[in-house]
Formats: sequence, structure tokens, C-alpha cells
Amino acid sequence: MHNFQYYTPTKVVFGKDTEKQTGSLVKEQGGKKVLIHYGGGSVIRSGLLDRVKASLAAEHMDFVELGGAVPNPRLGLVYEGIELCKKEGVDFILAVGGGSAIDSAKAIGYGAVNEGDVWDFYDYKRQPSRCLPIGVVLTIAATGSEMSDSSVITKEDGWIKRGYSNDLSRPRFAVMNPDLTKTLPDYQTACGCTDILMHTMERYFTNGGNMEITDSMAEALMRTVIKNAKILAEDPLNYDARAEILWAGSLSHNGLTGCGNAGGDFASHALEHEIGGLFDVAHGAGLAAIWGSWARYVYQNCLPRFHRFAVNVMGIEDLGAPDDTALKGICAMEDFYRAIHMPTSLQELGIAPTDGDLKTMARKCAVAAGGQKGSAMVLHEDDMLAIYRMAEFGPEKAAAH
Repeated sequence: MHNFQYYTPTKVVFGKDTEKQTGSLVKEQGGKKVLIHYGGGSVIRSGLLDRVKASLAAEHMDFVELGGAVPNPRLGLVYEGIELCKKEGVDFILAVGGGSAIDSAKAIGYGAVNEGDVWDFYDYKRQPSRCLPIGVVLTIAATGSEMSDSSVITKEDGWIKRGYSNDLSRPRFAVMNPDLTKTLPDYQTACGCTDILMHTMERYFTNGGNMEITDSMAEALMRTVIKNAKILAEDPLNYDARAEILWAGSLSHNGLTGCGNAGGDFASHALEHEIGGLFDVAHGAGLAAIWGSWARYVYQNCLPRFHRFAVNVMGIEDLGAPDDTALKGICAMEDFYRAIHMPTSLQELGIAPTDGDLKTMARKCAVAAGGQKGSAMVLHEDDMLAIYRMAEFGPEKAAAH
């Protein structure tokens, strides 16, 4: 095993009607002037935004609003939020929504209290010294941003999608009412389940030391998500299944499932970031579309982990042939994606990149990663391009094209 630090300062308030506590939670953190940051749509139609405002008003708090957060949140809106915070003297940011609103709020939090261009942090040129405190009212189980140190922003100039991690941005609290996720379209629910699984798998498929307790928790989390994602595909209003998925989303990305291992792989995320940046696809769907190709490309370099995954997570019978068992586990995961209507190729994702596009994504991915990425197998630009090419039609069809 490896030495590790585990830091999760976020206060979680979980269950029915918990959004009514938002005002008192902000007050507890010392907030006086709040920026409410959200996307739109269901947050407004469901009445959630009005309930949040009423909760703040009950605590006699001033607030301003900034809507418009979109999937693959944009740097332009971040800049707008930074200026609004400075103009209005905001001292607390409340993200109401999913990962896009939370990630955008984190970037705004950095930019509002640090000099210079906030993109410098996402471009790895310098580090922030502070971040405005952030709270979350969560409406989708997916990114785990409600308890993580991470955020991902897309710069419109060049459509560059970059992630940045810093403990300064970990939310002070997360309000998590499973009922709030019931308004999600089935596709978004499935995308969220995929992202949760991927956050766990990125930490699971590593070469190097691991801890049995960490592995066991990760495997239980993955089995739980798979089971309940299938339930939600048939019964979208099932509260208990929604609750299981919502809590799994937080645990998958707050560091718990990476304690003591070799630090995580995260190559699938890096590959998807370039797909999302260039084609603006849903993050979870992009991950599903690339994962099978990545897995087949790297599994022999990380065979003990893929074998264990097949047996302990996907329920594949171990017949004593690790390669065959590992491949059956990969196929079983792809079958799960199909069962919840997720794509397993770029074609199924609905995009048709040219070979030039694939080369561009591979180059940008390598640059963003500093030349290489991965732990299951260290990938360089040529490896990244090979995986993109496999993923165009899916690994099983790639040979025919």
C-alpha cells in the first residue's frame, strides 16, 4: 500500500426536504451576501430555486443570482460570475444544481479572490491562495463535485477542457435530497451513474500497491451503482435507488476509494475531456463511449486488477484463465452500459470525428497530461490516438474499419 492523506471537510445533509435547511447552513458558515449559481430548467420549474431563496430570506440574507450553467461549463460564464461577485461584495457562493453549476462555482470562487486570469489555474501556470466558500444543493448524482476538490471548465477559445483540483474549493456543505433528482431525464440519470462508476474505476485500475479495505469498498460501491442504475432504468421514481446512487456519487469522488492505492489512472477521463471539449457531449456518455476501447488497450498491462474486477464486480466465473476472465468482465461492463442506454463507441455517441479530429484530440490530451497519462498503462500520444481510433466504431468493429 501507499501512504495517503484523506481530507473530506464537507458537511453532508442528506434526505427528504433538506433543502429547507440551506439558509441556516449558509449562516453557519458565516455567509452574508450570497451568489446563487445554477443552470436553469428544472431548478426553476420544480420550484427548488424559490425554496432555496425562501430559506435564505428566512435567515435575512442578501443574495444575487447567476443562471446559465451548462454541461461542460464555460469559462465565459465564470468570468461573468467573478465580476458579479466583485461588484456585489459576495462572500459565499451557493451552487444549486449538478456538477456543471458546482464546477463553475468553484472556478468563480477562485477568480473572485485571486488576482489575474482564473484560467491560469486550469492551465497549470500558478496556484490560488484562496477560494470563496462554497455550498451545494445537489440535483444530480454524477460528478461527485459536491465533496471533491475538483472542477472542470471549458475554454471557448480553442474548446479546451481542463480539470483542476485544490482543497481550497471543497464545498463547506452539501444538501442532498434524493427527491430532487427525480426530475432528471433518464439519459442524464444514466450519464450520472456512468460517471460515478468511472470515478471509482479510475482509482481501482492501477499498477502498484493497493489496500484490501479500499478495494472492497470500491467493489461494493460499483456493484451498488450497477444494481440501482438498472432499477432506475425501469423505475425512475424509486426513492431508495435514487438515494443509493446519490450517496455513491459523493463517495466515489471524495478520495475514499483511492486511499492507499497507486494514485489513480484517470486516462479515460483525460481522453473524454477532449471529446467533450471538441464535440460538447454529455460527460458520462463520452466516458461510456471510450471506456471499452481503453480497457481492451490496457488490460494486459494491469491484468490482476481487471481479473479481480471481472470476478468481484461483474460476477464472472473464474475459470482459471485470467485473460479470458478479464475480457469477459470488460464485455459485461459494456453490456451494462447498453442496458442503461449508454453508448459504447463514438458512433453510438452520435459524433463522427475525422481522423484529423482524432489526431487533434490525442495531441491536446497529451499536452494537457504533460506528455503521458495513466497507471493501468502509461499512455503517450500515439497510444491515445490508437484508443480514439478503436473507439470510433467500438473495439469489436474497429478491425473491420
